Amino acid sequence: MSMIRDLRAVVRPSRVSLRKDTGLRKDTGAYDTTRDPGTPSAVVDCAVYRDGARVQSGRPLTPQEAMRLVRRDGGFVWIGLHEPTEAEFAGIAGEFGLHPLAVEDAVQAHQRPKLERYDDSLFTVFKTIHYVEHDRLTATSEVVETGEVMCFTGRDFLITVRHGGQGSLRALRHRLQDDPELLAKGPSAVLHAIADHVVDGYIAVADALQDDIDDVETEVFSPGPGGGVSRGVDSARIYQLKREVMEFKRAVAPLLRPMQLLSERPMRLIDPDIQKYFRDVADHLARVQEQVVGFDELLNSVLQANLAQASVAQNEDMRKISSWAAIFAVPTMVAGVYGMNFTNMPELHWKYGYPVIMGITVVLCLGIHRTLKRNGWL
Repeated sequence: MSMIRDLRAVVRPSRVSLRKDTGLRKDTGAYDTTRDPGTPSAVVDCAVYRDGARVQSGRPLTPQEAMRLVRRDGGFVWIGLHEPTEAEFAGIAGEFGLHPLAVEDAVQAHQRPKLERYDDSLFTVFKTIHYVEHDRLTATSEVVETGEVMCFTGRDFLITVRHGGQGSLRALRHRLQDDPELLAKGPSAVLHAIADHVVDGYIAVADALQDDIDDVETEVFSPGPGGGVSRGVDSARIYQLKREVMEFKRAVAPLLRPMQLLSERPMRLIDPDIQKYFRDVADHLARVQEQVVGFDELLNSVLQANLAQASVAQNEDMRKISSWAAIFAVPTMVAGVYGMNFTNMPELHWKYGYPVIMGITVVLCLGIHRTLKRNGWL
């Protein structure tokens, strides 16, 4: 059982190495599309594993040759494909007896995360998430990119079909090959490792999204110039971040039920020693889902607060405009009265009329200004 005790250490690298190995950084996000000569163009890697070790051959194996070796000598085959066409996948599907509906989903991609059981295989769809690095969130920033990893799991085979430009399983394959005891458990051990790998990616992306949301939240609730009310941020930035969170949510939420099924319901294709570790994956996935739901609710609150602050700022502007209009109304009224030029206006010919009227006007304006300022209008 030492393999089981070391399982987490093998399939769950540290957070830093995960972001480097799985393409969560912009400069490491592409698939390794190196393909073996003599194999179909969509096949990235094809290997036979027996007793936990990769069976070495003098040349790269085709999927058909690998399966013949497995049927003759035992073990299992792991085939990795990248965006196969229907024609490229037809031969492999026929060799392994894959269900036509699952094959169609694997070729067409853009599937919802799910788990489907057929007579001799399981078909699992994972959405991979890649965080797009950016210096500053804008109204057009792309925060997350999605891809897909689809797994056909049988008694003696595991086929992975990947779509999108990120989410490579190359590093994961190497880590598993370094643990023969784990690989000796068969295809279900690889399926668990892939599920754990994908969910670890979710955790890393959730942490990065938290930083973006914190930045927006801080900017919204920071005081404005001079300690006044903040005028908020561009609402389009918040909407964009909310759309990206919704994309993340569509990848996480549907996967929770399949992980629960894999951890709770006995399946003959899943090794009992491995099945219990799907509970850990489901637990981490549930935590990520709670984070994503919290992100969505928090962004709703931030958006409402931003709109409210913008409204308050506009009201303050209107109060200031109204205050200055009230102050200027006094000299305007005085000028209007003495601009009528009636003949019988004694003040027009009084020696001290002009300074007295100007003094009264200034006093009234200062009084109004002081009153409005004391009441917070200026």
